[in-house]
Amino acid sequence: MQDYVQELMAQVKAKNPAEPEFHQAVQEVVESLALVLDRHPEYRSAKIIERIIEPERVIMFRVPWMDDKGEVQINRGFRIEMNSALGPYKGGLRFHPSVNLGILKFLAFEQVFKNSLTTLPMGGGKGGSDFDPKGKSDNEVMRFCQNFMSELQRHIGPNTDVPAGDIGVGAREIGFMFGMYKKLRNEFTGVLTGKGLNWGGSLIRPEATGYGSVYFAQEMLGSRGESLEGKVCLVSGSGNVAQYTTEKLLELGAKVVTLSDSAGYIYDEEGIDRDKLAFVMDLKNVRRGRIKEYVEKYPNAVYTPTDPTADYNPLWNHKADCAFPSATQNEINGKDAQNLVTNGVYVVSEGANMPTTLDGVNIFLENRILYGPGKAANAGGVAVSGLEMSQNSMRLSWSREEVDQRLHNIMKNIHSNCVQTAERFGVPGNYVAGANIAGFLKVADAMIDQGLV
Repeated sequence: MQDYVQELMAQVKAKNPAEPEFHQAVQEVVESLALVLDRHPEYRSAKIIERIIEPERVIMFRVPWMDDKGEVQINRGFRIEMNSALGPYKGGLRFHPSVNLGILKFLAFEQVFKNSLTTLPMGGGKGGSDFDPKGKSDNEVMRFCQNFMSELQRHIGPNTDVPAGDIGVGAREIGFMFGMYKKLRNEFTGVLTGKGLNWGGSLIRPEATGYGSVYFAQEMLGSRGESLEGKVCLVSGSGNVAQYTTEKLLELGAKVVTLSDSAGYIYDEEGIDRDKLAFVMDLKNVRRGRIKEYVEKYPNAVYTPTDPTADYNPLWNHKADCAFPSATQNEINGKDAQNLVTNGVYVVSEGANMPTTLDGVNIFLENRILYGPGKAANAGGVAVSGLEMSQNSMRLSWSREEVDQRLHNIMKNIHSNCVQTAERFGVPGNYVAGANIAGFLKVADAMIDQGLV
């Protein structure tokens, strides 16, 4: 089976050159699936893995727009429609200068398994652009979003492909894109999730990824008879996921001591309380400032700027119990993972997508810590997107408590599914294998049922 994995990875790298994040995502999944292929040769003969690796459709287009100075700007837009065996393509749009084909393919590939784990009828997709909303005026963002949607609209629909937000795409961007879709298609449908509450959005959607990541950590700790009460937590990022991860941790009695952005991180030994979190939310969501301003307001905290030459991230080198990487991919390398373990961290719940390198994952598994991989731990966001789709289809709106309860139940079910699947395939306690195998089995069976398409 090891020969098969090596041969498959060689093919993936040859067919998809210069896409290291995609190679990494595929390798992590394929290594877990060796356990399945031993027992189920039918998946191998049907080339299910090879078919899942290949996107059903890749859309790439130019996005011309005009800035406030009257200058013409050109960006590149993408949509990767990865797999629709379980339902319409579902996955976020990311606006960030780092966006390229390889990163979106890795995200779309992960999304297939993540959406499968939620048990909701959703396939996997991802999209976005190398446009950077940072430093742009509202009018510039609007003009870009409208031009982006003028092309994307011909490829999406409520029963075809339902994008959502991701890094750089929040309520503002979703609103501008939805308005353009509605104008061009002359229909009001649930084609995007993350919409405003008064025009089809769902309560708890902004909070869902962060809340879900904390609920998953709570379930992992519960399996050892522990809770989050009194735990010291490291959180990276300061956007939507990090903010609501912090909010839920505070609600459950934990203490959060770090937050970050691309320029650096803050360490507040006293803990980030509700007032400090409200300051961060205003700083990031309204004023769109940088996290270093936190120490100007709270001088007892320490700010450390990012050092691009360093081979580790000092944010992960503090004494703590739990870590919630909530920024971006590959923010924890092997050295960071070792630092976390050395400093007493024994719970890692990933709010970001693939924030840990393969070396880091192996260190977590070797030390048998409670490690919730992104496709399981951060599935709460897309789960509530699925609930938003249901509410749109039924033309109704559920209460905050009802959506939160459904989210909590979904995260509990994902946790128990990962635990039971890992045990069934002989790797008890391995949430990585449990998540990859449980997500794969549902998609694979659906693909076999639907024939060679």
